[in-house]
Parts: sequence; C-alpha cells; structure tokens
Amino acid sequence: MDKEFNFMSLLSVDLLEAFFKKEKETALFGRWIRLADITPVILKHEKNTSVKQIGFSEQQRPIYSIQLGTGKKKILIWSQMHGNESTGTKVIFDLLNTLTQSEAPCIQQILNTCTLQIIPMLNPDGAEVYTRVNSKKVDLNRDAVERSAIESKILRNALDTFQPDFSFNLHDQRTIFGVEGTTKPATISFLAPSEDVDRALTAGRIQTMNIIVAMNNLLQQVIPNGVGRYTDEFYPTATGDNFQKLGYNTVLIEAGHYPNDYEREMTRKYHFFALLQGIYHIAMNDDYTSYKRYFDIPNNVKNFYDVVHRYPNQTKNCVAYQYEEKIIKNKLVFDLQKVMEKQIKNPLSHNEIVFDS
Repeated sequence: MDKEFNFMSLLSVDLLEAFFKKEKETALFGRWIRLADITPVILKHEKNTSVKQIGFSEQQRPIYSIQLGTGKKKILIWSQMHGNESTGTKVIFDLLNTLTQSEAPCIQQILNTCTLQIIPMLNPDGAEVYTRVNSKKVDLNRDAVERSAIESKILRNALDTFQPDFSFNLHDQRTIFGVEGTTKPATISFLAPSEDVDRALTAGRIQTMNIIVAMNNLLQQVIPNGVGRYTDEFYPTATGDNFQKLGYNTVLIEAGHYPNDYEREMTRKYHFFALLQGIYHIAMNDDYTSYKRYFDIPNNVKNFYDVVHRYPNQTKNCVAYQYEEKIIKNKLVFDLQKVMEKQIKNPLSHNEIVFDS
C-alpha cells in the first residue's frame, strides 16, 4: 500500500451501505430523469439547504443550485450536463438526504469543514427529450470556451462566483466500456483532466488525482477490478479540462454498467459511495499531494457488447448487438441493434446466447 496516502480517511463500507439503504431517494428511479421528476425533491430540501434558481435553459426551464455546509473548503458538483446521463442526478439526491438527515460524525465533519454548491440538472431541455445535447444541439461538455449555450454560461458563472477548491463533474458512459486487462465492465470510471496537450502533472492535477485515489481505494473493496481510468487526452473545449486549466480542480466521474443493471441502480449505489468518499477525503485532509496510485487504475477501454450470439468452436460468425436507447411513445426503450458479425474469439458481452449449431 502507498505509505504516503492517508488511508485513515476511508469511510466504512458498512456505514456507506447503511446510509444508502436509509437515505436513497426513492422518488427517483431508472434512466430517464426529467426536471418534473426532481423539482418536488428539490423543494423538499428548501427547509434545510439554500435553494436558488440560478437561471433558465434555452427553452426557459429553471436551473437550480442547492447549497449547504458552513466550512471553508468549497466543493461544486453538477450533473446532467448531458440530458441522457442521469445516474449522477439520482446520486446527488441520495447525497443530499444523507447530508441533511444523518448525525453521523463523518457527515458533521463534512458540513463543518466544507460548503457544497450542487447543480443537480444543468441541461433540463436535453433531459426532457433524453438527448446528450441541449435544445440547440450544443454539447455542453464541449462548450466551455465559446459558451454559446445559456446553460454553459450559467455553469461558468457558478464557477466564477463560488470559486470552488474542488469540483465533481458527473456523467454516464456507455455499456461498451470495460476495465483493461480484466473481463469486468467499467462500473465507475474516473479522470483527472489534463490542462494542456502535454498532459503535464501540474499541482492542480496532482490534487485531483489524490481525490480519485481515495475514491478508488474505497471502491476496490466493493467492486474489485470494476473501476477504470478515462483517457487524459487534452480536449481544448471540454469543461473539465478548461476548469482544471483555470485552477479549479475537477474530478470527472463516469457511471457505467454493472452486471444485469441497465437501470443503473447498483451503479448508483457505488457512485454514491465514491462521491461521499471523495467529499469526506477533502474534508479530512489538507495535503493532497500523494497521487501515484492514480496510475495504477487500469484504462477504460471499449471492449464490451450488450448481447453476443455465439456458436461453439466458431462454426459460424459471432453476431454482436448493442442497445440503442430511444424514446418511443413517451417511454425509454432499449432497442437491440446488430453492430458486428465476424469470427471473434471470446468476445466480451453483458449477455451471451450460445447456439448448438
């Protein structure tokens, strides 16, 4: 183990299980989460947090922020900047329930040490129709420089006004991603974004990596080999890369697939574990310079299919399928599409059908 790393700030898995069981926000379930779903839950928190409307989307839907805690360390969290990526949104409300209802010492430590500002749904227009982009077809995660979208301006204004010490950028990734060197899907993936094309190990990136190491140390206890590390190629227009470049340490969390969990409810739990662990690590420490174990996290790789039809001894070509997520008659539907048919040895898939001949 890394002797330099403070393992004393790891939360107990039993405690996290108890938090999630008690405080999971039952009003939110499944993949298609819209503004109408979260608005009553936001209003529920008005009595014990500071809820503000910080702007309107392109289609004039309100965008909210929720603030709580009294400490000097400032943490900004946002979710659903891609409208069809909602696991982080559910986790945010699981987190809010825990922070406002639990009297556990670790929770009080967070609230006394940190101030959190949370934007649970940055892209309500995209969420309404289950699309990645906003109503003007802008990918908000590639709009950090131009800021052509109203929603991008709102996020940047929140950043400039709040000036966080750490930020968490919450996303979902497709079921195609696995953990390199294993046969496991990447249930959770992390990234400490680069600040330049050379991917330099700046002081800010090192601090971001330190938080990720703490989250990974916790997750390895519950989903061993189920955590991936996203490519740190520099994207000049990406949100995390630009916020990191501006001096705001930004952790990317990508929620992925857990076996037999297309609704991402198990992934939700482990995402909750990771986020609360990351926040607690920030609260409990002042030195974030231990980072080398970040590079021990295997790469996030595209190596999974949703369904594979396979024949013994490769007597016929394998046929691989991926689900395409569609809204049909106001319901989210997983539509199976053929994406590959060829000879391939032991393709990785979440579901496999083996034919006799």
